[in-house]
Amino acid sequence: MNRKEQEQPWVTEKWGWKYHHLGIPTTNVMPDERYLPQFKFYVSGFPESPFGIEWMRFEDDSPMHELIKTVPHLAFEVENLDEELNKHAFEILTAPNSPMDQVRVAMIKHNGAPIELIEFRQKKS
Repeated sequence: MNRKEQEQPWVTEKWGWKYHHLGIPTTNVMPDERYLPQFKFYVSGFPESPFGIEWMRFEDDSPMHELIKTVPHLAFEVENLDEELNKHAFEILTAPNSPMDQVRVAMIKHNGAPIELIEFRQKKS
């Protein structure tokens, strides 16, 4: 599974995943934070960042996995979250859940790093 320096990662080149954002844990209060009460943390920065950088500030009693609270994560959009989780032998840190309407996510661990998989659902008209 080795690739050359000029080759894209397999997840984008062969699996069809799309880069979505880079989540970075912080202890600093950031501008325009949005609170996610079910996870007890704040997110900010993504709407303004041309690179998809998202800051995450966790409350002390946040139920999120310690790795997610302390190590930056990459996030990828996938077509079918359940299918991707079933076809790969990922270590799951956070089971599939819906943090907001029409969005499902799961967090996995690969080589010591957290990775977020995101599925966007279309509203039925």
